[in-house]
Amino acid sequence: MKLFSSPASPFVRKVRVLILEAGLSDQVEEVVTSTTVLESAPDLVAVNPLARLPSLVRDDGPAIYDSRVITRYLDHIGKAGLYPEARLWDVLTLEATADGFIDSAVSIAYENRLRPEEIRFAPWVDGQWNKIARSVKVVNDRWMSHLKGPLDMGQIALACGLGYLDFRHDARNWRSGCPALADWYAEFAERPAMKATAPG
Repeated sequence: MKLFSSPASPFVRKVRVLILEAGLSDQVEEVVTSTTVLESAPDLVAVNPLARLPSLVRDDGPAIYDSRVITRYLDHIGKAGLYPEARLWDVLTLEATADGFIDSAVSIAYENRLRPEEIRFAPWVDGQWNKIARSVKVVNDRWMSHLKGPLDMGQIALACGLGYLDFRHDARNWRSGCPALADWYAEFAERPAMKATAPG
């Protein structure tokens, strides 16, 4: 299989961490791809009409895309158990929360990097950050017992999202008011799979 990827993408990182945690490294070849909303990579367009990362080219079927689709697929073939049936709806909700605030964080990064300064819309950026701050605070206040449980995809998605906030938006300090989550992340970030996939 081939994974179209970028080392800076938090959505790609979710997949890369799962690959390492599930022991699937020998089954997936990474194809590092440079693409933006303004200039889509032709090789990526050929497998994914949305031209978004990550995209996974399978040996036995068409390419699949969206990080949640790919992680479910790889978890299934690797029998990794990162979507446990007993906690499935909690895992999916936590992953959706992480993906949602990652989407807002990536949108802010694109606004700052691709849009000329004179037409950037600060209230829109602030609105995106408010979504991030609310999400992080809710996880800190309501999800810590889940985060202390066995490894699952919700935890991986959350950690990759928090890592991206450090990478692109460190000055905004997501840790403020979230000490329990900050402590959890500091420990989780030491996992070998997280260290091996750190952006930078």
